[in-house]
Amino acid sequence: MTATARPAPTLASPYVELTRAEWAHLRDNHPMTLQPDDVHRLAGLGERIDVAEVEEIYLPLSRLLAHYVGETTRLHQITGEFLGDPPAKTPFVIGVAGSVAVGKSTTSRVLREMLRRWPESPRVDLITTDGFLLPNAELEARELLQRKGFPESYDRAALLRFLTEVKSGVPEVEAPVYSHLTYDIVPDESIVISHPDVLIVEGLNVLQVPAPDAGGRSSLAVSDFFDFSVYVDASLDYIRHWYVERFLRLRETAFAQPASYFRRYAALSDAQARATARDIWARINEPNLLQNIQPTRGRATLVLTKGAHHRVERIGLRKL
Repeated sequence: MTATARPAPTLASPYVELTRAEWAHLRDNHPMTLQPDDVHRLAGLGERIDVAEVEEIYLPLSRLLAHYVGETTRLHQITGEFLGDPPAKTPFVIGVAGSVAVGKSTTSRVLREMLRRWPESPRVDLITTDGFLLPNAELEARELLQRKGFPESYDRAALLRFLTEVKSGVPEVEAPVYSHLTYDIVPDESIVISHPDVLIVEGLNVLQVPAPDAGGRSSLAVSDFFDFSVYVDASLDYIRHWYVERFLRLRETAFAQPASYFRRYAALSDAQARATARDIWARINEPNLLQNIQPTRGRATLVLTKGAHHRVERIGLRKL
């Protein structure tokens, strides 16, 4: 008798995997709250996002997050009643991670606008961890300017202090300001975060776990302060292509401004600009993605996986 081959065992996953169509169905007839002009305004440079993408991907996500916000608020109330001490109001914190050029900034902006339209979270703030990069002078002194965006280029202690104060209910907390035009921290400027219902924290390495110290002890991670996290994912080839195309557009826009740190790139030909972008990607952004960013994908609550045209094709939601 011929033995019947057994099917290969299915590899267990901590995620519920959904197709775009399955996810879009979870909108559950909730009305669209952004207009086409809003969507156009929120799109990143070179990123294609339209009303259909917002309706099918971000509306279900904002609905899910509205439930999370409401339930987390109730859990805090229950805990306060148990302790006999009403808790101070603290924001629901969402982390958004992913590579350079993958579209995490657009994801963050769209989520902020959509969550503001839910009654559970009328006040939603957004910060990026760019503001916690070390100043260029400090990076140069440490010989880290060519590793900008790598974990060691951030003032991690300042970022942890900021999040600790936010989650402790401090009425007003300040975050530094970063200028993509000058490619540096803006001296004597800050963003004031004051009692938001939701705070979105967007950055390359926000899901990374810090290395143990010399004694083998682990310190706090930025993600310890998150109530929910999103990782925006795509294939390496797609992200590389998006990075190069964005570089070409920046050459014609931001790079051409007199105050731009990258003004030297404005006069490059198309061929020179592509070669320069590919070189920067290969030396800095791809190693950072492969070594530090991509390995944190499995720590996210939700993974949005994009196809070739910045269109989310698959969604993974971590099982509770």
